[in-house]
Amino acid sequence: MTTRLNPYLNFRDTARDAMDFYQSVFGGELTRSTFAELQVSDDPTEHDKIMHSMLVTEQGLVLMAADTPNVMPYTPGTNFAVSLSGDSEDESALRGYWEKLSSTGIVTAPLDQAPWGDTFGMCVDKFGVSWLVNIAGPQHQE
Repeated sequence: MTTRLNPYLNFRDTARDAMDFYQSVFGGELTRSTFAELQVSDDPTEHDKIMHSMLVTEQGLVLMAADTPNVMPYTPGTNFAVSLSGDSEDESALRGYWEKLSSTGIVTAPLDQAPWGDTFGMCVDKFGVSWLVNIAGPQHQE
């Protein structure tokens, strides 16, 4: 049996746009259900909110997200980041993901040679999500 750790991001009314953006970055199949489809809210202002969405890529990446209900507090935080790591530097993988995520966001650490020998960068995308990208150097590749 496989155990997976999947990032689950919460938004306030922007989960649809955020997941569309992440699909444009990573590709893959995006599924989503609204509050109305799952009949989880009687509030008509919430019917189009995303109750659950999941992006699954051919590379095995899984990202989930939802909109926070109006009755729940929502405080965007800096206590989480999504980490992408591996040894594929080509444009269709880590370096390409970096370019797309950082192009409309804020680069907090440029994608560059790290002291541990890998290529590493940090950015905050246009939705306020922090991303860490680590491309293994030759000494870490198998």
